[in-house]
Amino acid sequence: MTAIEASSADLPAPGEPDALSSATPDDDLELLIDNLRIALDGRWRTTRETVRGQLNHAEYLPDPSRTLDEARARMLELMKELTSHGFPRSGFLEKHGGTGDIGASISAIELLGYADLSLMVKAGVQWGLFGGAVENLGTARHHETLVPGLINLDLLGCFAMTETGHGSNVQALQTTGTYDAATGEFVIHSESHLARKDYIGGAAQHAKVAAVFAQLVTAGPGEEPTSRGVHCFVVPLRDDEGNDLPGVTTSDDGYKGGLAGVDNGRIEFDHVRIPRENLLNRYADVAEDGTYSSPIDNENRRFFTMLGTLIRGRVSVAATAGAAGRKALTIATRYGLARKQFESPDSDDEITIMDYLGHQRKLLPLIAKSYALTFAQNEIIEELHELQSAEDLDEDRQRQLESAAAGLKAMTTWHASNTINVCREACGGAGYLDENQLSIMRGDIDVFTTFEGDNTVLTQLVAKELLSAYAQDVRGLNTVGWARFIAGMARDVILEKSAARQVVQTLLDGSDEDPEESELTNRGTQIRLFRNREDHLLRTCANRLRRATENDNDPFEIFNGAQDHLLKVGTAHTERVVLEAFVDAIDRCDSKAGTELLGKVCDLFVYSALDDDLDWFLMHRHISVERAKAIRRGVNELCRDLRPHARTLVDAFAVPEELLKTVMVGDQEAQ
Repeated sequence: MTAIEASSADLPAPGEPDALSSATPDDDLELLIDNLRIALDGRWRTTRETVRGQLNHAEYLPDPSRTLDEARARMLELMKELTSHGFPRSGFLEKHGGTGDIGASISAIELLGYADLSLMVKAGVQWGLFGGAVENLGTARHHETLVPGLINLDLLGCFAMTETGHGSNVQALQTTGTYDAATGEFVIHSESHLARKDYIGGAAQHAKVAAVFAQLVTAGPGEEPTSRGVHCFVVPLRDDEGNDLPGVTTSDDGYKGGLAGVDNGRIEFDHVRIPRENLLNRYADVAEDGTYSSPIDNENRRFFTMLGTLIRGRVSVAATAGAAGRKALTIATRYGLARKQFESPDSDDEITIMDYLGHQRKLLPLIAKSYALTFAQNEIIEELHELQSAEDLDEDRQRQLESAAAGLKAMTTWHASNTINVCREACGGAGYLDENQLSIMRGDIDVFTTFEGDNTVLTQLVAKELLSAYAQDVRGLNTVGWARFIAGMARDVILEKSAARQVVQTLLDGSDEDPEESELTNRGTQIRLFRNREDHLLRTCANRLRRATENDNDPFEIFNGAQDHLLKVGTAHTERVVLEAFVDAIDRCDSKAGTELLGKVCDLFVYSALDDDLDWFLMHRHISVERAKAIRRGVNELCRDLRPHARTLVDAFAVPEELLKTVMVGDQEAQ
């Protein structure tokens, strides 16, 4: 039996209290679940409700019995169904045939994380990456000729950025686009085997056109050929019969670790000629005579401005990964509430595995972190919507958003990958069967930590951005001034730059300056612990780099020697931001019962995060040994407190029932 044919009739019904739930009337329980769901859904709740209804069909689940070709063909069919629902239109401006609701677009694609992740990737490539490049980097001539077709799938495209030799270092791509003034054409060429475009979704089979990132080389009258940096070109790949066009060679990446429905492939260009108009020219253009012009003079600034407009893909990947993690937790929690294992000493009845503290500690902290990341993701979506809906680009906000999106993408995709694996193990042998979905999800989610930015590189990006802002406040200080700055904890710099929300500032004002003197359940104390860690790491990292620079060490050795420190800075910063988003969400919850339960979940998120990093807090004396012991005990106590609410918490994720199909039952024999 495949996952599509499976039934979960033996598992508890949605909203049904488990054996240890308090005697809450059914209506009150449903209201609590609704209130939690409303809090999680955020601003685009209506969009999410609509998409859930559209996706509530088992046909959107992966079917491992399909061949590679069948899986790919099926994804294209499902994309056409999404198009019939108007799914892609919100991601494009009204004047281009869309509705211009960016937040709704990301919220919709996020929920594809509950379905076949191949569908999300395939849709993301077509409408998010390829479509986003055309709309955001192109001008009217591209919008008029390309956007309508790519929305309705008459024009299938791909996003050809990554090369065999370069992935994260986009500025060093080796594909070239050289302008030939004699013919008025660009010549797209793969300069070496390492310049081959690789792992490109759609390149193996379906894409007819590619948005190709290449080094633009041009020469105006009397000028020598000059590289202008990476730009984006629209390059046709195949004819109507699917055959490669002259000079284009495509090949298939074949079987992967997951995502069978995505036709990843490779593209090589051998002096392929395209019209001058195929340069996506919003930020730079080339005249007929080869003269290069751009409204942004600085090459680095121009490059990062172009990439910044494509941030939607990174935000969407994080959102979808978070959804996949929530689905896995729903499946594993339902199984944990149904499956029994071993008798208690004073009874012949076997114990429900969710009653074991070890099982609770596997799943409940991950549920708490999923809540926290969801609230942080909602804020990122809102900020992106506001920024990209504005008439004029706010470069400071754009840069801050890029950093925040990088940190959250890394944290969420790492969390999703870990969560799905833990959920697979928590379901024993049953979790290893494809018909119960988790093993498929584990393979599909794995690459999310790599595409749209390698997580290690993104975490470094967050730290480097923090250090850049930090450096502005210490520029020009002599050794004595620097020492005083360090000794003063850089308090004003860090706290003011974090743009504290009012609720967070109020909580900080109501807590003791020394976290050791306050109750650990005090929300202000929790925030202060997270902030103090970030502050300490940032100061010491800056000081470490400064000392290394004074000794005239090799710049690479300076960076490489502090890389572990940089990664720790980026992670600590993002975790603090996530906590503050959770705190803000609790403050905005209208339900008393919902607020109380969310408070417990937030406590578990905090205690678990502290528990995971106890060695650092103890090593740097930010907490005492006694408080460390209290943290570990606190995780256990909070797990016990939340155990009766386990089903309620995952039901609030509102994963469509038809997408939770499994054959796992509670009374099956132990494997």
